[in-house]
Amino acid sequence: MLIAAFPAGSFQANCYVIAPGAGAECVVVDPGQDAVGELDEVLREHRLKPVAVVLTHGHLDHVWSVAPVCGARDIPAWIHPDDRELLTDPAKGISAQASQLFGGLELSEPDDVRELTDGATLKLAGLELTVDHRPGHTRGSVTFRLPPAEEIPPVLFSGDLLFAGSIGRTDLPGGDHSAMMSSLAATMTLPDETAVLPGHGPQTTIGRERAVNPYLQELPPARGPHRGL
Repeated sequence: MLIAAFPAGSFQANCYVIAPGAGAECVVVDPGQDAVGELDEVLREHRLKPVAVVLTHGHLDHVWSVAPVCGARDIPAWIHPDDRELLTDPAKGISAQASQLFGGLELSEPDDVRELTDGATLKLAGLELTVDHRPGHTRGSVTFRLPPAEEIPPVLFSGDLLFAGSIGRTDLPGGDHSAMMSSLAATMTLPDETAVLPGHGPQTTIGRERAVNPYLQELPPARGPHRGL
């Protein structure tokens, strides 16, 4: 298993590339602002061929480069239908302050957009990604799970649901604090050894967050600083 990651653009949203190994087909997760150049370097370094882009949610910092990435390789993008409108109207999902900076930005859908459904298993590039609808940060937020393989523990791509030491914000359009708490409670049923690869910041594990994340000690947690757009 090969998982490469880099923070993209001024928002430092993590973009991931997943493949069975070097020289194989791969899946790209959340190509954000200015992701194209660094993504191309990762693909060249590991001799990878993208077959799809999958999106944890529709916020600008996670979907900025989805159309050029898909268009250059004629591949589909997968997103939950509740967030699909954000692909072409990103202002609907951002704060008033961010809207002043990016409200005039025009984005377009890739030619091939496919919709994610809760509980579905995507079989892409020799991988099996399980989709869990986890609303709260946005209406269409999802996470992706990879099963354990050989000596690799299960992996969760948590988007902006769960971070190392924090959780996603719910004060943006489409955010819902109650839904976020329900989504976090469902996520905390995963095994402690599950590696959590979040939308921002460093990798963590379910067990570590269960033990030390102050927002998970009680549900609902106290509000505080969050990461994300």
